[in-house]
Amino acid sequence: MLFKKKGLFTVSDALKLVEMASKEDPREIIIMCEAIDEDAKRRLWDYAKGVELMADLTGEKRNVKIEILEGYVSDKVKGIEL
Repeated sequence: MLFKKKGLFTVSDALKLVEMASKEDPREIIIMCEAIDEDAKRRLWDYAKGVELMADLTGEKRNVKIEILEGYVSDKVKGIEL
């Protein structure tokens, strides 16, 4: 899943992203933004770690890879606008 945000990616954006991602069960989340708040980064890493821990408890092989592309947001790339 690719998410795009022009401007600062905040904690509220991270919460929206986690809510959308938890419904679709993605293997990879890519965030393209101009800047990202440290608390938002922490929320995203906490989500990824939580998915991994829950999978371990249930015996599944599941993880979520999170990539943050900071600095430029392309209009040509298709993604979910936040």
